[in-house]
Order: sequence, then structure tokens, then C-alpha cells
Amino acid sequence: MSRAAGADLRLSAVALGAGAGLAAALVSQHVFGTQPCPWCVLQRLIFVLLGLAALLGLAWRSGLGARVGAALAAAMAVWGVGTALWHHFVAASSASCNLTFADRFIGATGLDSLWPQVFAAYASCADGAAHLLGLPYELWSLGLYAVLGLIAASAWRRRG
Repeated sequence: MSRAAGADLRLSAVALGAGAGLAAALVSQHVFGTQPCPWCVLQRLIFVLLGLAALLGLAWRSGLGARVGAALAAAMAVWGVGTALWHHFVAASSASCNLTFADRFIGATGLDSLWPQVFAAYASCADGAAHLLGLPYELWSLGLYAVLGLIAASAWRRRG
């Protein structure tokens, strides 16, 4: 497999993984009734941006394009890891998420009004806490961000 094909495969995996993370959040909300808090919604946005960065790397058909897309995807993954850690260690133990960075950031984008089914927060951090197989959702997100970030970094190295 050529270096370019290997990078494309990795960027495709990052885009699909980010889409799967977003899809899991939406199924959890709309099928199982788990209402998101602002930090959950911010993590959704980061998954969207991470996937778009990977798609940029795939669409920009050059070594530079793939490296830029992979670098942006890796940066989004690092932001996602930080957000998930903050959510777990700080926000989850606070009674309210109102006027936190996540709440203000999502509000400033206007996405909560434009696409409320995806980006509107309906719960506080304490009330929105959800677990899957004994782990809080934000730790599942953290793991997915870490894996996707490593894959993106690998794509960055493969394309050059």
C-alpha cells in the first residue's frame, strides 16, 4: 500500500469514527432520552469538526492537503480530550453548566438555535450525567478522541 493510500485509509477511519461518535450521542438522546448538557453538546461539535478536518484531508488531493487535514483532525482530537477531561473532572461535579465556556461557545456559534436537535443543551451537567457499561459518557468520548487523534497523527506522518 502506498503512503498516500495509507493516509487516505486513516483519514477515512477518522471521519467515520467521528461520525460514529456523533451518531452515538444522537441515538442516546433521541432514542434513549438521555438529555445533553452544554459540555456534551460541545463534544458533539468537536466530533463534527474533527470529521470535517479528516474529510478536508481526503478532498484536498495532495500531500499537503492530507497533512493539513490530518493535523487539523489531530488538533480537534486534542481539544476533544481536553473537553472530555474538563467535563469529567470539573463540570460533572457542578450543579449548573450555565454560562460556562461550553454554554457560551455553543451559544455564540448559533448552532443551538439553528440545529437544536443536535446542538441544544437540555440538562445541567449534574442532571445530564449518563453511563454506559459503568463508564460516564464523557470517558467514552475521551477514548474515542484519543484513538482518532492517534490515527490522525499517523496519517500526518504517512502522507509526507
